[in-house]
Amino acid sequence: MPSIAIVGAGPGMGAAIARTFGTRGFDVALIARNRAKLDILAGELAADGITAVAFPADVLDHDALTQALKDAATHFGGIDVLEYSPAGTVTSMTLTTPSRTSPSDVQREMDFLLYGAIAATRAVLPAMREAGTGTLLYTSGAGSLDPIPMLGNVNAAQAALRNWVINLHKELADTDIQAAHVAIGVWIGAGGPPGAPTATAEEIAPLYWDLHTQRDEVERVFTV
Repeated sequence: MPSIAIVGAGPGMGAAIARTFGTRGFDVALIARNRAKLDILAGELAADGITAVAFPADVLDHDALTQALKDAATHFGGIDVLEYSPAGTVTSMTLTTPSRTSPSDVQREMDFLLYGAIAATRAVLPAMREAGTGTLLYTSGAGSLDPIPMLGNVNAAQAALRNWVINLHKELADTDIQAAHVAIGVWIGAGGPPGAPTATAEEIAPLYWDLHTQRDEVERVFTV
């Protein structure tokens, strides 16, 4: 069976993407820091008839992330789709406006978003090249296109990720390996700021399947 590795798997987007692919015959590798939470998610997916296995790793530890993806490939016989969408919590993030941003404010976000994505890609791309096919999907916010001052440091890293993904798409244009970016311009689920546009993870997840199957787009932007 084909498999998808979801880096940053959680109960929101990760779970929705897992179900989107899992109900279409994919096995699912779940990668995030907390094994207990991953095991709960794997159990919930199993109840839906989806084979999912936890491979704990912190995206800030690139060696551990690489090993988790290699372990997942060994377990499932390869990784056909990589989806990279680590999400920090608001309480764990330092948010700065552009004029108040220091290099260190951007560094953590770059390590989290761009450098983690690069490490994950390097772990799976050689096997995709050898197989002659594969899909690489990356998620950020719509601030990667239209930045918001209060998210100055985060948007800078998101824009860097977007730039790198588009360039990777161009590099792989003559292969059957698809690389694409998803920019989410809504608050996912309940509890967002008053007046902010919202959507459920289940409404967004089909975009990832479209990018995997249609293979002719470098980017989708989700807004309402």
